Amino acid sequence: MYNLKPELWKEEFASGKVLLIDKPLQWTSFDAVKKIRTQIGIPKVGHAGTLDPLATGLLIICTGKFTKNINEYMAAEKEYTGTITLGATTPTYDLETEPIPVGPYDHFTMEQLLAATVPFTGEISQVPPAHSAIKKGGTPSYILARKGIEVKMEPRKITISVFEITKVELPLVHFRVVCTTGTYIRSLAFDYGNELGCGAHLSSLRRTRIGTFSVDDAESITSFTEKIQLLKQ
Repeated sequence: MYNLKPELWKEEFASGKVLLIDKPLQWTSFDAVKKIRTQIGIPKVGHAGTLDPLATGLLIICTGKFTKNINEYMAAEKEYTGTITLGATTPTYDLETEPIPVGPYDHFTMEQLLAATVPFTGEISQVPPAHSAIKKGGTPSYILARKGIEVKMEPRKITISVFEITKVELPLVHFRVVCTTGTYIRSLAFDYGNELGCGAHLSSLRRTRIGTFSVDDAESITSFTEKIQLLKQ
């Protein structure tokens, strides 16, 4: 991923590096940026695309002069894998909030589960979750939603080129999605449940690719920290 000279490592980060990090569960994307910023000791560090705390996987982090490339990476196509749990929905569309039972799910055939993906492929209009960072009147909508304030989210045009069901273990449906930037997989899970009529929520999510960058080439925060500590000795 990158090579560092022991005597010049800090200068090299300032000149610009692209770091591929496998973000752990329960960390925010900013947690990862803050950790790396503290380790390398330079202020210009940023990430190219937020991952929710309940998601894991590829996070592109740019340092120094390479932070100017962040928008380019953010615009790239993304791939995710994960699970959707049928039969219940949640206010946040994921496991951040408690599931609310909606309807039975154990009668679905594989053909029905596959057919329900069809309306969500190609260019579609998607409504983002109210519990998201999209700002309403200058305030992130999730703050308003947590206060019980009704938030009207406007639909957005996105493209989902692949929505593949890879395995079924009811109530779990395993999936792979390839999509454009701006796609909310939480909303996709919610809408998929509505299409089936039983309700659903996102129960796990992993980002596996951003453009040509793969999570297979990423390293953990722990591994990165250990390498920097060795350079500091």
